[in-house]
Amino acid sequence: MSVIVGRALPDVRDGLKPVHKRILWAMLEAGYRPDRPHRKCAAVIGDVLKKYHPHGDQSVYDALVRMAQDWSLRYPLVDGHGNFGSVDGDPAAAYRYTEARLAPMAMELLRDIESETVDFVPNFDGYEQQPTVLPSRF
Repeated sequence: MSVIVGRALPDVRDGLKPVHKRILWAMLEAGYRPDRPHRKCAAVIGDVLKKYHPHGDQSVYDALVRMAQDWSLRYPLVDGHGNFGSVDGDPAAAYRYTEARLAPMAMELLRDIESETVDFVPNFDGYEQQPTVLPSRF
């Protein structure tokens, strides 16, 4: 039951699963902001796996793809460039062929995170800090 509560269910405070929070936080830390060029999804996946989510690259990429699809989320949180699938069920291209950056709406979720608005906890190996929840201004 703790696995379901800890990873599979979204947090009621910000509406995100841990993998989504980790992706958005890693992208913010790396500077993949809306006013900057898109970066390869392979770089995003590598950052997330290395620092926050050592559970497999495909699960991280699937979560990133879903956040870029405007038919999956009312407000996409990732601005994807390349083939991110289709509403008809076509799969996204491999992450080495796609690029991404944070969408403007994601910046609203992350606004004021550096102002000690949320608690941070150590990551899985204790080398990095990650937010327990995002400030979520909307």
